[in-house]
Amino acid sequence: MTAELVRGQNHPLPQARLEIRVSAGKPIVAGATLSDEQGTVHGVEWVAHPGSPTLPGLEVSKQAAADHRLACDLDALPESVHRVSVLLALPSGGSGPVRFGSVAAPFIAVTGLDGSEVASYTITGLDAESAVVALELYRRQGAWKVRAVGQGYAGGLAELLADQGLPEARQLAGSINEAVAQGLARSVAAPPPRTSEGDRSRHAATPALGQNQGGATPQGAPGHVSPQHGHPGGQGHTASGAPGHATPQGGHPVGPGQPDPSAVTQPAGPGAGGPVNYSHPGRQAAAPPPPPPTAPPARPGQPAQPVAGDATGWSMEERLYNQVWGMFEDLARATAAYRSAVDFAESRMEQELDKVLSDPRSRIGGQGDAAREAARAKHSQLIDRAREALDRDLAQLTAEAEVVEPALPPAFARWDNPVWQGYRVPMEIPMALRLGDLHLPESAGLSIPMLVRLPLERGLWIDSGRAGSFDGSIADSDDLRRLGMDTAVAIAARLLAVYPAGEYTLHVIDPAGSGASSLAPLVQTGVLNGPPAAGAAGVTDVLARLTQRVDLVQMAIRGGAADSLPPGLDTAEQLLIVNDFPHGFDDRAVTQLRYLADEGPAVGVHLMLVADREDATAYGPLLDPLWRSLLRLTPTPDDHLADPWVGHAWTYDPSRVPPGSQVLQHVLTQVAAARRSWNR
Repeated sequence: MTAELVRGQNHPLPQARLEIRVSAGKPIVAGATLSDEQGTVHGVEWVAHPGSPTLPGLEVSKQAAADHRLACDLDALPESVHRVSVLLALPSGGSGPVRFGSVAAPFIAVTGLDGSEVASYTITGLDAESAVVALELYRRQGAWKVRAVGQGYAGGLAELLADQGLPEARQLAGSINEAVAQGLARSVAAPPPRTSEGDRSRHAATPALGQNQGGATPQGAPGHVSPQHGHPGGQGHTASGAPGHATPQGGHPVGPGQPDPSAVTQPAGPGAGGPVNYSHPGRQAAAPPPPPPTAPPARPGQPAQPVAGDATGWSMEERLYNQVWGMFEDLARATAAYRSAVDFAESRMEQELDKVLSDPRSRIGGQGDAAREAARAKHSQLIDRAREALDRDLAQLTAEAEVVEPALPPAFARWDNPVWQGYRVPMEIPMALRLGDLHLPESAGLSIPMLVRLPLERGLWIDSGRAGSFDGSIADSDDLRRLGMDTAVAIAARLLAVYPAGEYTLHVIDPAGSGASSLAPLVQTGVLNGPPAAGAAGVTDVLARLTQRVDLVQMAIRGGAADSLPPGLDTAEQLLIVNDFPHGFDDRAVTQLRYLADEGPAVGVHLMLVADREDATAYGPLLDPLWRSLLRLTPTPDDHLADPWVGHAWTYDPSRVPPGSQVLQHVLTQVAAARRSWNR
């Protein structure tokens, strides 16, 4: 399963022979440095770059290109090497861009030799930097991991290499730039779209958004907020990240002297000496098709009209996913810029007032009053200009949201979206699921859909306790528990609705039967795998069956016999809803639940708790790892989702069925009918 990383996040590497793929949309330079345990590069012979592209266990591209394939064999690296840093830089001295803030966010993926993607990272947040450490492969206690870095340098390669302790940093940077300049005439642009499937790895050929994002500087990923994120809770802000997951298909190795069928041929420039093949042997490269040019041309001086699906992607679903992710990023950046401007205005006014007060001659009297008024006037002017820019960006994003929301597929849409009225059970699993909406205090009227990738990589915890940011409108704890269960049922129903018939199985544990009213739509339509489990016996039975399923699938995968599972085993994705946890759970049941939370997602068993953490205080710190492993959601709006990229606390608003609406029964009835037909 691919890990979409956010800045600072790491991920284990399952194999030693790897390929690192880079897509930037514009010709860039790719290189790598080898360093010791302290991250120090001891000499120019520890740097792989276009002028010296090969080192033991490492090979990089020989020229600037829009796409790169770097080969790495960790077992072939010298014993003294503990870190491999992948470097990206903009060519200097040419007519191209001079800072990463003016180009699409570079996308980098670590893959196996068969093309299977291990981890990916979209480098966002760059502005004036012209060189960046994209990611690093590092050795820790004998095992190799990859970490997303994204550290940029405005001083270019010289500053980057000097920061890694290389004494000859400036001289080597000059040599690299000279080697790149000699090959710029042969640099490879982004490969054109192809009709064959080929390699469907993601490319950042254009920014995720069109020109309708007014004041936001295009920076490209959470990272999925990594809500975890990346978005918060997702796979983040990620910049996660956030382009779609298209599985690359590796080609067969090409032997010496054999032509490479995936070679990208460009017209030879002056002195080029013929066509250039820059691609890695046996790998095909194809960019996602650009969005259809359906946007009407903008009038001079007017912003482009927003169009649903104007981001890049292989399908409309992926384009809409990328567009929503781009809207999230733009809102985060626009709000961060506004808050930074407000902080600057406050700091400047305080400095000017301190200067006035520090001089006894101007502390009192007309001169002091005038200085104070001037400082306050400058403060107000700066605030007004910052708010004007924010309002302009919010107006553009609001206009885009009004166009995008009606075009969203069921997996991304609100429950009041008309798309549910024409719902049909899908034939394919969607790429993401909407869990709710996100907004910031400065943009209360604008909400961004909170999308998480499927299958779920983390369990969900619907917090039925009292949060600090609740407005007090719900005072009864029973009401909070009921709303928590309503939220869980709405999410579970959405999961059942967006999966093909027979591909998702739902289990419920309700020890005391307190969630009967909320569970009624699931029970009455017959979409549950069985009646909600009640009492100690019911809890034990459900947990025993699911833990046994996890054990069997894990053993089959580890033994390479995934096709030898017992014939009666349900191979569909499993979701377990637990109401009023930890009531009705003994120590053994709690241990089994923790096991499902930790090991279940990797083998298709997912967990959703509806619980108040205060109720679990009797267990002490035993359950702390369980809470930390789950994505916390709330049944009422709450600002608990932290965005590490820009420091925002996003307010989460759950996606529930409108009061009085029959859409849930309509959808679940069709799901139940499709399941009965599939079972025949």
